[in-house]
Amino acid sequence: MTHSPETPEVPIRPHTVTAAEVVPGDLFALSREEAAQDRWHVVTHTLPETPEVIRVTLRPPLGGVDHEEALRRDQRVVVAGRRLDVAAVPLVSSPALDGVQFRDGDRVRVLRAVDPLAEEVTYVRRWGAWHCDEDPAASGATDDDVRRWAAGADREGDVVRHEPRPVRAAEAAGARRVVVTGLGAVTPLGVGTGELWQGLLEGRHGIRELADEEFDGLPVRVAGTVPVDPAGLLPRQAARRMNRAAQFAVLAAREAWADAGYAGGGTRESGLDPERVGVSLGSILGDASVLVGGDRRLRDRGPRGVSPLTTPMTVPSQAASQVSLDLHITGEARTVTSACASGTEAIGQAVDRIRYGRVDVALAGGAEAVVTPAIMASFAAMRALAEGDPSAGSPSHPFAKDRDGFVNGEGAGVLVLESEEHARARGARIYCEAAGWGLSADAHHVAAPDPSGDGIALALRRAVRDAGGRPADVVHVNAHATATVDGDLAEARALRGVLGGRGVPVTALKGHLGHLQGAAGGVEAVAAVLTLHHGVVPPTVGCAEVDDAIGLDVVRGGPRALPDTGDLVLSNSFGFGGHNAVLALRRVA
Repeated sequence: MTHSPETPEVPIRPHTVTAAEVVPGDLFALSREEAAQDRWHVVTHTLPETPEVIRVTLRPPLGGVDHEEALRRDQRVVVAGRRLDVAAVPLVSSPALDGVQFRDGDRVRVLRAVDPLAEEVTYVRRWGAWHCDEDPAASGATDDDVRRWAAGADREGDVVRHEPRPVRAAEAAGARRVVVTGLGAVTPLGVGTGELWQGLLEGRHGIRELADEEFDGLPVRVAGTVPVDPAGLLPRQAARRMNRAAQFAVLAAREAWADAGYAGGGTRESGLDPERVGVSLGSILGDASVLVGGDRRLRDRGPRGVSPLTTPMTVPSQAASQVSLDLHITGEARTVTSACASGTEAIGQAVDRIRYGRVDVALAGGAEAVVTPAIMASFAAMRALAEGDPSAGSPSHPFAKDRDGFVNGEGAGVLVLESEEHARARGARIYCEAAGWGLSADAHHVAAPDPSGDGIALALRRAVRDAGGRPADVVHVNAHATATVDGDLAEARALRGVLGGRGVPVTALKGHLGHLQGAAGGVEAVAAVLTLHHGVVPPTVGCAEVDDAIGLDVVRGGPRALPDTGDLVLSNSFGFGGHNAVLALRRVA
């Protein structure tokens, strides 16, 4: 209920008259104090009771119940200098809610009906508390508060309406729910999700000095490198036909596949139709060293020195194709290239492929291996790389006052996604729901982020909306936070704007791992899933003192328990050229 369209928008100019001058339609207050408190009523009826007394019937101007006042004819009262059509003011009473069983998703609308200029306020019940849509930062009201509002509404001149959560009828066809059933990772902290998670909780980092002579002479020689040779963990013949990024991807995919409860070997051994399984991996370059090495051999040895595998091992899609080959997946093998947002966008695209029935299962994430001299030199020329001694602590300082750039890194992170009915039918362990995702573009600069954070905020809002949630549902954010001065500020500004200033715990993994480029979204999604699964938020490494301009609750020093008052975790990725991608994960019972 809002203003009646018949109510003229005439300014309220209070002035005193005698009760004998009051007529039906007058906007009326018993005293100047009530007028100052915007406590008005419409006179609906007047009746002489005695020669000295008039009885007036009053109703709140935006609707409500009537009450009567007996006034002396010479009693001074206040009118507003405007009249209303009495027939247009509804006679309504707020129902008692004492016996109502509230559910999450219910709405309560509250209107201060005695104020002609009041706007209706909506409260939505989420996780057992009522949250005001107009003020997300306000603390939630309780069920008892709502029942008390309804019980006193008629007396106070308010109107309270309860709207139960709508019950959806079953649909013959529609979007399917997508869940995460398996995880795999190869990172600078080691091979496997166990190494990743333990390292995050312990606050360790995997950033190292680049000792190979090919890096001699570079202005920056630290990077987040995987501590083992992935080729040594794969059959020799297969490894020779994969670039380094593809090797990371295959190892992470095998771990995720087994973690999901599927048989080693792939789809056929697991009893799956290979046409109903897909691969979706993000990568910027894949393995930049292959093309550089081929060019070097061409110069040193001529055309005969260039391997015939140079071209198939150069393309960024090699990681997705090798995972498809390794697990015999024929449904699809897609590659997403959108700068540092590639891994997150690849997961989002896989979510949609499952939602709308194109496949039932997908391996999704990102893989990258670009710790090469040319790439390092290019980043250094941009003055984007951080320097420092890894033995003295992580050189990467996300959200910190002394941040001065990112640390280049490599690795892979892969999730197994399934439609919920497919996972439950086989009795799979479900980590969480892959509930939604959002994309946007800054359209601002070839490399620098839009300092307003507007593009990032759009992706955040779209992810929450796609998950069917609200910003108040967000309990944690795994931030992109590369430790660049402008990038961290833009992300923080967007998060503050979307989350409404709430103290949502935020963590960033670049201090642990460096920036894994196209693989960052995949690895950080793995960490976000584990955060939901274990109910623990890992700390941010390298942030000794948070920049005052960040204005976020950055988790530091040690792990923190995940809040239990909501259900969404966001994983952010933003890349050169203004690519923004956000993944929304929801805990499941």
